Amino acid sequence: MRNPVPFEEFMRRALHDPERGYYARRIAGIGRGGDFTTAPMLSELPARAIARWAATALRETGCRDLIEIGPGEGRLALAVWKFLPRLLRWRTRLHLVESSEPLARHQKSLLGKTARWHEHPAAALEACGGNAVIYSNELLDAFPVRLFERTADDWREIAVATDGTGATVESLLPPGPLPDSSVFMEPFATGQRVEVHDSLRAWFPTWLGGWKSGRMLSIDYGAADAAQLYQRRPRGTLRAYLFHQRLEGPALYENPGRQDITADVNFADVIRWTEASARTLRLTSFASFLSEQLADATAPTSPLFDEDGAGGAFLTLEQEPARRD
Repeated sequence: MRNPVPFEEFMRRALHDPERGYYARRIAGIGRGGDFTTAPMLSELPARAIARWAATALRETGCRDLIEIGPGEGRLALAVWKFLPRLLRWRTRLHLVESSEPLARHQKSLLGKTARWHEHPAAALEACGGNAVIYSNELLDAFPVRLFERTADDWREIAVATDGTGATVESLLPPGPLPDSSVFMEPFATGQRVEVHDSLRAWFPTWLGGWKSGRMLSIDYGAADAAQLYQRRPRGTLRAYLFHQRLEGPALYENPGRQDITADVNFADVIRWTEASARTLRLTSFASFLSEQLADATAPTSPLFDEDGAGGAFLTLEQEPARRD
């Protein structure tokens, strides 16, 4: 059996390997025939709501730059730009942050000269002088996670390896230091599995300190804290998507590089990990965000307005730069 590697390394290779990773391939994308469908593709309502939020944020902060991090196929960015008031579009510069070359090419074919492209948020902020309104949709969940299981004595990290038949098998690493996460403060039962977006924690300091003014909106599926996140989820939230099919357990390892792998976001961790550079204004459900931004919408029948459905599964985190004395 090959030497085991932490699950986080397996997930990183499966998603982000520059040649064979999921985001580096010429993936079919999303929608019919693709791997999954994100909330903005269900209707134009999310784009309208984000555009209204962005318009307010741009006016109130005086920023002239709008950044989307992780724009996927670029359709959300195009729709948000279309729904911005015409005069505001005239004075605003659009920036897209994309590390996947195939996705960036697709975005450029869609948006043309409408936007400027950057491989990292730090480069986008530098181009804006640190002053920007920023948003992302289903970005945070794309970061590789560390996977842990509660044993009778302690938390043990899960590793994966390939056996003699080529099958991927799991094992528990020896006890070691735990990452910075609120999840380990919960009294979970033996056997509980949890995920920690430790790579996301390490990513924020690489660029967030360069943010001087503006607002930031992060939209993703998850929960306000670990207790909510793992309620009735003893095996955790980790899953994969392949041609709209949800895969869990051993199936996670069957198509590396050809399927999306994801885990729900613990927003309590995100808020704490960013507090040195970003002040949290509010954390709300996506349904509440849509209702507030689209208050004039008549008879909202979309499932995105349903607190017990998609509208409650997604949360919106709004932040602004922290004051620096």
